Amino acid sequence: MMSQSVSNEFLDAFAEAWSRHDADAIVAMMTPDCVMCLSAGPTAEGSRHEGRDAVKAAAEALFERFPDARWTNPRHFVAGDRGVSEWLFVATTREGQRVQTNGCDVFTFRDGLIAVKDSYRKNVS
Repeated sequence: MMSQSVSNEFLDAFAEAWSRHDADAIVAMMTPDCVMCLSAGPTAEGSRHEGRDAVKAAAEALFERFPDARWTNPRHFVAGDRGVSEWLFVATTREGQRVQTNGCDVFTFRDGLIAVKDSYRKNVS
């Protein structure tokens, strides 16, 4: 049972932390044993990162790869201990390749924090 509920405003703040590349704020909004699965990776679930230290390192690596990354136009809904954020990812790689694609995060919440963040995005070819 959740002791606190997560709001759309909480998810707005989480999206803003991503867009300002604030890894400390990101992990502060997640449980100590959090799990983050990014869209790209070697398995069907993408790449899996467990615990705040691993999530922080993965976020920082993503910011390094996409120095101007922004998650824009976030839209959220929360239903009990689950939620979804839809967004438009806009970035440029270090090599100059422009990326713009729709995506979403599927969340599981616990104690007013994000326990699981599972990301999905369109593959633009």
